[in-house]
Amino acid sequence: MEAFATRGYNNASLAEISERVGLTQAGVLHYFPSKADLLTGVLDLRDASDLEELGEDRPRGTAFLRHLVDTVRRNTAREGIVRLYAVLSAESVTEGHPAQAFFRSRYEGLRAMLTEALDEARDLGEVPGGLDSATVAASVIAVMDGLQVQWLLAPDTVDMAAAAEQAISRLVGVDLAPRDAV
Repeated sequence: MEAFATRGYNNASLAEISERVGLTQAGVLHYFPSKADLLTGVLDLRDASDLEELGEDRPRGTAFLRHLVDTVRRNTAREGIVRLYAVLSAESVTEGHPAQAFFRSRYEGLRAMLTEALDEARDLGEVPGGLDSATVAASVIAVMDGLQVQWLLAPDTVDMAAAAEQAISRLVGVDLAPRDAV
């Protein structure tokens, strides 16, 4: 994770990664047949840890929005993972990048999950009825990703969690319930 996060996919070498994990290059390639497979494994591990924290049942309605803010708060203690995501998601827009399909799928899944939560919140009367859930979902994700980059560049200046909470609240038109109320 650290090699990809600090050097990017193209600049991180298998030799460097092998040395970091205490294996030969052949040893790493035994577990991951290619550097692209290793990258996908790292990204899958990152998402698995986030899904594990979420549990089997995701929060519904605005409770899911609160969960997003709480995730941002937890991310302030996981700088390496945040950097990995920021670097590789940006790199993945280049032609032929091995993580492009992963990030396309991930963003599609995030938008769908957030759109569903916003529709639930609307149906529960927690947010205004005229909300365009799909557009708000894409906007929330953009805000969260942009805040990660700003925080990585100025961690003492940018309060990711506070900024995410304020932006999400403004996008959906309601204040989020306090953390201890959900």
